[in-house]
Amino acid sequence: MYLSFVLFAIVAIVLLSIFFHYVPFALWLSAKVSGVHISLIQLFLMRIRHVPPHTIVGAMIEAHKAGLENVTRDGLEAHYLAGGHVEKVVHALVSAAKANIELDFQMATAIDLAGRDVFEAVQMSVNPKVIDTPHVTAVAKDGIQLIAIARVTVRANIKRLVGGAGEDTVLARVGEGIVSSIGSAESHKAVLENPDSISKLVLRKGLDAGTAFEILSIDIADIDIGKNIGAALQIDQANADKNIAQAKAEERRAIAVAQEQEMKAKAQEARAIVIQAEAEVPKAMAEAFRNGNLGIMDYYRMKNIQADTAMRDNIAKD
Repeated sequence: MYLSFVLFAIVAIVLLSIFFHYVPFALWLSAKVSGVHISLIQLFLMRIRHVPPHTIVGAMIEAHKAGLENVTRDGLEAHYLAGGHVEKVVHALVSAAKANIELDFQMATAIDLAGRDVFEAVQMSVNPKVIDTPHVTAVAKDGIQLIAIARVTVRANIKRLVGGAGEDTVLARVGEGIVSSIGSAESHKAVLENPDSISKLVLRKGLDAGTAFEILSIDIADIDIGKNIGAALQIDQANADKNIAQAKAEERRAIAVAQEQEMKAKAQEARAIVIQAEAEVPKAMAEAFRNGNLGIMDYYRMKNIQADTAMRDNIAKD
């Protein structure tokens, strides 16, 4: 008898646990007390659809207490099943309502499903965020390099959060504007004297177009002097001109050496022809002797001329 009672009690506890798991009576009672109308059948069906009832009911209670009438159970369930963050959406709607920011349920869920933190976006709309740019390097017209750091104060634009560009785009545009502003300055001294001219010029360009933010102000936090880029470029140009001149001089020298070698080769060829011709002279003289065209006196006169020429050459050398 005792064993049967214990077994019955265990079965009853298990059945009650299963019942209260699928039919959260305490959660239904809490919703009723808070003024949220939801049936036990809907809570049971949430379990079947793998939707946590505590999350949905908690969000509905928060929305009801804040006076949000456009937040429905079906909408919250659909957003949860789509992979959204129900709690953040409701928190954002409540914060927007308190701050008089125009934000409806459809826009909030779209922003959340787009991957942005909708609650943080509402907070940024109330409290603007300050973004520090990295070191931006630019060169003025006088060739002096300047390194600037800017602080950009932005406020989230709720209407452009879906499809709008993020912080990286804003920083890139601000950096581009700083480079353009410094590059158009006649002297780096003018930039150092009036750094606010950079921020004014950048603000006039409307850099927040197409982004999820509204730029409130751009302040130059720091600006330093870098290298003398103009002088460095001139030195590099001078070195390049020197190298070109040296290359051209080496080319001319190589051409002159080649011409000299060619002239020497031609001179050697001419001497070889002369030597060959001189070698033929004795043969011609012998042939003239045999034929009787050259006499002994003619031969002696030729030898005297040769001796006289050799003596003159020796005197000239001394």
